[in-house]
Amino acid sequence: MSRSIWTYVVLGVPVVGLAVLLFSPSTPVVDGMAIPDTSSLEVGDTIAEVIIPASLSQNAQIGKTAFEGACSACHGVNADGKKGFAPPLVHVTYEPGHHGDEAFWRATQNGVQSHHWDFGNMPQIEGLTRSDVNYIVAYVRELQQANGIN
Repeated sequence: MSRSIWTYVVLGVPVVGLAVLLFSPSTPVVDGMAIPDTSSLEVGDTIAEVIIPASLSQNAQIGKTAFEGACSACHGVNADGKKGFAPPLVHVTYEPGHHGDEAFWRATQNGVQSHHWDFGNMPQIEGLTRSDVNYIVAYVRELQQANGIN
């Protein structure tokens, strides 16, 4: 390669990198996953748009009832999240390969220290049995599948 081509490479790469950095959309990424921009939302607003499946399995229907009683005040009626309260569970962050079913049980029993989102720590949830959580997970997983999260 001639000296002039190396000059362009050495000078051009940093310029292109800076341009990408300055002109790229600023979507926050945590653990390689995009976190939705909620800056235009008011506290309590729904964070994610969730497609509701036409039907739910029997276990997911039971889980929906349990979710509404124990989880929806913070995570939203359809696990769509609420600004200022808790993140949407219908989000790639909570896909089975990243947060397995057991993680839901541990979260209810022990609480969760904030690590993906900026909502603060999740407290433990009193009164849920492992069976209750299994039904809740069935509901959340069916919502996730209906929204392309597998």
